[in-house]
Amino acid sequence: MAALTIRHVTTYRYRHPVAFGEHRMMLRPRDSHDQRVIEANLEIRPAPSSLRHVQDAFGNHVAIARFADVATELTFESTVSVEHSPADAAPSVPEDAVATFPVDYSTDERPDLAHCIHRDDAGPDDTVARWARQFLPATGGQIAVLELLTRLSQGIHEGFLYRRRDAKGIQAPIETLQLGHGSCRDFALLMIDAARSLGLAARFASGYLATMPDVAPTEAHGATHAWAQIYLPGTGWIDFDPNSGNVGKASLVTVAVVRDPEQATPLHGTFVGSRADTLGMEVHVSVTPHPGGTA
Repeated sequence: MAALTIRHVTTYRYRHPVAFGEHRMMLRPRDSHDQRVIEANLEIRPAPSSLRHVQDAFGNHVAIARFADVATELTFESTVSVEHSPADAAPSVPEDAVATFPVDYSTDERPDLAHCIHRDDAGPDDTVARWARQFLPATGGQIAVLELLTRLSQGIHEGFLYRRRDAKGIQAPIETLQLGHGSCRDFALLMIDAARSLGLAARFASGYLATMPDVAPTEAHGATHAWAQIYLPGTGWIDFDPNSGNVGKASLVTVAVVRDPEQATPLHGTFVGSRADTLGMEVHVSVTPHPGGTA
């Protein structure tokens, strides 16, 4: 089992001392069968007047800080150690599960999955659905659902240009199709909407990309990341990363799973002051092997 330490530091700087409103943080990874938080530490400077921890409707960990002091700098430093042991191989669908497309969810599953199948207004032409259907067999024959979703993920990886965007917000799927480029968040949302257009339950996942070097790992190129999860009967939620085209979560540490991307902002808050006071924001993410763990 690999043990990783993830350090995520965000610093806001201001020209003059400002007051701070409530800040909400989604930084602690989820606990599951293939990842477990060993320890977690959150340091905030200046220290908040109150800090409480809750879980949202999806079971994600949320920290909520309130402040009494004013300052020219606000820093959030999250350090977590995680046991991470996902299978390296792409997941397989059991023989007794639905293996071909289309997928027919059971009457027991459908009510719980409805919010992940529902789409917002797709428009009169439903451009995303038409684009998604290109990955179905041209002859109308059967296709394994995993193959279809892998084609979709790799189609986004190969067909679109990645562009990092530090600005908040996310492109609508149709905008990503029109522009031909986007960030990992944009690609995840495109895959989610495309999967939903095919009748599949899909949700947005965010966390960290933790790709460890093969030789003498000391520090990985860690980064915040976003991808899609698709639910298949008899198998559960499967991770698809259209940014790389990969299937499975060998390099993914999950922090949040939500219906819509806006529900998974790693750090969100306000300040009281002039917009001209803002000097900028710096974010640094690093991933290292945890002492005693294996990379």
